Amino acid sequence: MRRRWWCAAALTAATVTGALVVQGVPGDSSDSAADDGKSRPVRSTDRAAELTVAADGTSARLAQRDTADFSLLGLSWSDPSARVAARIEARARDARTGTWSQWLTLDTDNGPGEDGATRGGTEPAWVGPSDGVEVRVDGKASAKLPAGLRLDMIDPGSATGSDVEPDATASSTAATPTNGSSPGTATPSPAAPAAGSASATPTASAGAPASTVPRPAITSRAGWGADESISPQEPEYLPSGRIKAVTVHHTVGSNAYTCAEAPAVVRGIYAYHVKTLGWRDIGYNFLVDKCGTVYEGRKGGVDQPVLGAHTYGFNTQTAGVSVLGTYTDTAPSTAAMTSVARIAAWKLGLYGVDPNGTTTLTAGATGGNFSGKTWALGTRLEFPTIIGHRDGFNTECPGTAFYAELPTIRSWAAGPVTGLALKSVTGSGTVGSTAYTNASVTLNWSITSPAAFVSRYEVLVDGEVAATTAGTATSAKVTLAVGTHKVAVRAVHQSGRSTTSATATVVAETTAPTFSSKPAPALRTGTVSATAVPLTLKWKATDSAALKEVRLTAPATATYGPTTTSTLQNARSGTATTWSLKAYDQAGNTATASVSGTPVILQETSATRSGTWSAKSSYSYLGGKSYTSRTRNSSLSWTFTGRSAAWVVSRTSASGQAYVYVDGTKVATVDLRSTTTSYRNAIWAKTWSSSGKHTVKIVVAATSGRPTVTTDGLVYLK
Repeated sequence: MRRRWWCAAALTAATVTGALVVQGVPGDSSDSAADDGKSRPVRSTDRAAELTVAADGTSARLAQRDTADFSLLGLSWSDPSARVAARIEARARDARTGTWSQWLTLDTDNGPGEDGATRGGTEPAWVGPSDGVEVRVDGKASAKLPAGLRLDMIDPGSATGSDVEPDATASSTAATPTNGSSPGTATPSPAAPAAGSASATPTASAGAPASTVPRPAITSRAGWGADESISPQEPEYLPSGRIKAVTVHHTVGSNAYTCAEAPAVVRGIYAYHVKTLGWRDIGYNFLVDKCGTVYEGRKGGVDQPVLGAHTYGFNTQTAGVSVLGTYTDTAPSTAAMTSVARIAAWKLGLYGVDPNGTTTLTAGATGGNFSGKTWALGTRLEFPTIIGHRDGFNTECPGTAFYAELPTIRSWAAGPVTGLALKSVTGSGTVGSTAYTNASVTLNWSITSPAAFVSRYEVLVDGEVAATTAGTATSAKVTLAVGTHKVAVRAVHQSGRSTTSATATVVAETTAPTFSSKPAPALRTGTVSATAVPLTLKWKATDSAALKEVRLTAPATATYGPTTTSTLQNARSGTATTWSLKAYDQAGNTATASVSGTPVILQETSATRSGTWSAKSSYSYLGGKSYTSRTRNSSLSWTFTGRSAAWVVSRTSASGQAYVYVDGTKVATVDLRSTTTSYRNAIWAKTWSSSGKHTVKIVVAATSGRPTVTTDGLVYLK
């Protein structure tokens, strides 16, 4: 079986007979209040059950059994330096539903933990509240299992919502770097050297340097309920006092925990590392849950170079951050990755280290990594400043899917902001790629980096900063002077690196459009009634920059494009109608114009007649009557004062032709013939440039075979 090396902090020990053992906890800190008056230590309980080992020593079992409640488990053995070449599987029974879980593989060997470890062990696995367990261990025929195999089960204790809180001194959008130790941590003091490393610095630095980026919110040890009584040893610090890289891990537990359970998961890992494996403290410097909450890990001050136990051979030069869960096939959530990048950037920023750079680390032990590279003690090796655990040790940690995201995390942490795109420039209007305004525009943008890394946005007008917004913004408004401008947005990363979007052209102008041809109504052909006389409203609007539209605001409403110059309308006979128009340019400047007119129907009976005409009656005619003639040269004439006129007739397939005279001059020959019968049909119309006195005369042409002309009156517009 291929040996798999996974991620954890280290391993521990105990022995087995099938009995259930409850280990005592030094002191009772559950009643002691935390310094902040809100958080308090949460007491954990650990139990152990010995496995039954087969006669040949290559397999072992823990039969299915009931247990006291627990939520995290791991298999441990007596010799901390022993390695296990076996498949270790466990399953637990849900205390709430009574359902047994699927078999869960417990990953073996993360490398030696630290000096003073009392046992070796697998990675701890979060299984949630459980009251039953079963374990099976199947090894190679040629490799015996280590002595003292036992299953360790940890109940991390419970806390109310107010018991577990973020560090109030650090907000998620902190604007300035922070110094000093985090709340709930022990006071730094001399300590013994860490395993596999040179002598550690005996004390913390007097004052942490200012980071180059803001500190993210960090839930202190007191905030997640750390019971400090179980790890009374003082923290150790890096010999150099400087962190050169951050190692990224996963805890190799279940991903099914809820965000409310995450503090309990951290407490469970803490108890397993300390009470089961015998470490001085939890191995990681920081932990992150899938909702993005960052937890202080090993005590000593989050802004201090605390020596952790997470990357064998390189602990004295690095800080370790681990995401709760397993990420072999699925990458962590964006929230978790964002927090990993933020804590890494802040931690490295304390020492002026570029999160997207490289560094040289000196191997503190002979070793090798997951890709097969090996090295001897003292070898100087070049690494990225944010590395995966597998880069420095032969483990799959932080999981293949998570490891593939490390370039993204480095990019987010180091900057600049990625994917900045100017989505739109909203003024009053846009033509092509040019926006127009008479005062201000709003720039709208998007990014692919998480917003948490953006310090601010700057709106640039002709290359100069015209407005500044918060890093959470996605738009900003600026006022422009008259003229043509180039606008863009610049995103400033928390590191100070910046990126600028493509530019857009904006024309600011305050000149209103003009009606070069004022609106004017004109009668047109169509069906006439007393309530609806057909006419055409005409105009022409222009603008010095770009005309956007013309709106009819009375007597009805409608909107027309910039090239439209007329609209078909109807008006009530005998009633004055006002047509109002409003022209808009792309910048939002406007101009108005209006015109009034009254359509008047002149019945045929009001005409001056000559020749032979006969009257006809029908509700289909205007006023209920019409005149008909078949006699050549019979005529009707109307005199009026107006600016437009239309002759109204009835039409059939037998209708003939007539001549139209205006002010004594023949202007048209009109054929009334129609394939369908129609009444009140305005068949001919004429419009003058201004109102005046005119005479319209209709003369019957007596067309051969269809001489009939039926007239229904004349309409004029005054």
